[in-house]
Amino acid sequence: QVQLVESGGGLVQAGGSLRLSCAASGSISRDAMAWYRQAPGKQRELVAHITSGSSTTYVDSVKGRFTISRDNAKNMVYLQMNSLKPEDTAVYYCVAFVGRTIWGQGTQVTVSS
Repeated sequence: QVQLVESGGGLVQAGGSLRLSCAASGSISRDAMAWYRQAPGKQRELVAHITSGSSTTYVDSVKGRFTISRDNAKNMVYLQMNSLKPEDTAVYYCVAFVGRTIWGQGTQVTVSS
């Protein structure tokens, strides 16, 4: 079973950037991947999705600011987050769709105003 480990979260000022990384314990080259987030008191939401062929989709609130990418040779998925806003504050989760859904443990992103 593939395991996912996120890293790269932290505290950043509004307007700043962070790059989240997701390391998979096995090959994910044939699998769709995604980043979800959950803010305090809110439901978990899909932020960005990437297919095995690297087609991408984004939630409207991050379009033009976030970029999801993958490096299949390294079993890695990334989320580049630019122009961060306080409303981006959340725990961010890496997700793999490998016949079933596998979640990482999450990484906290806090954007101060």
